[in-house]
Amino acid sequence: MFYEIEVKSHIRIPPRELEENIKESILKNLKSTFEQFISQDLGIVVDVSEVLEVGEGVIIPGDGAAYYETRFKIIVLKPEMQEIVIGKISEIAGFGAFMNIGPIDGMIHISQTMDDYVSFTKSGELQGKESKHILKTNDKCRARIIAVSYKDLTSPKIGLTMRQPNLGSIAWIEEDLKKVAKEKPEKAKKEK
Repeated sequence: MFYEIEVKSHIRIPPRELEENIKESILKNLKSTFEQFISQDLGIVVDVSEVLEVGEGVIIPGDGAAYYETRFKIIVLKPEMQEIVIGKISEIAGFGAFMNIGPIDGMIHISQTMDDYVSFTKSGELQGKESKHILKTNDKCRARIIAVSYKDLTSPKIGLTMRQPNLGSIAWIEEDLKKVAKEKPEKAKKEK
C-alpha cells in the first residue's frame, strides 16, 4: 500500500549550494538522499513530495556545510500481507515469474502462478496444462502478497500468489467473468 508520511530530519546543504534557494536545495538533497531508501518501518521511499518547514541552519566547524532541521513529506510503498496488488510481469523464469509492483518486483513461484500444472515453454512463457492459460512478459496481473522479508535491506523480497479466484492475468479474469455472466441467464432459465 502507498502512504504519504511526514518526516523530520537534519539535511546537509554543501557550501556551493548555499547561494541557491535554500528550500530548492533542501528538496534536491532530500530526493537524492531518500528516494529508493528502504526501511522495515517505513517501507520503500518512492518520492519526496513536499518540504513543509525549514528550520534555522547550523554550520558545523570544520565542515562548512549548513544543516537544516526540515519537516517534509515522503511517499512510500509498504507492502502488507494479504494485500492485492496490480502490476506487470517483468520477467519469466523456469522457477516462476517476477511482477513489477512499483519500485520493486515481487516473485511468483511457478506453483503459485495458476491453479493448474504449469510448465515453462521454449518461448519463455508459463503455460497451464488444463486451463491452457499462458503467462508472459508484460502481462498485466493481479496478485496477493503472501510474504514480505526485509532480511536484506538493500533487496527486500516480496512473495506473491495468483492461485485464488479473481487473481492472475487480467485477460484470464475477464475471460472468467464473461463465462460467469453467460452462465447466469442459462441457470435462471433452468430454475424456472
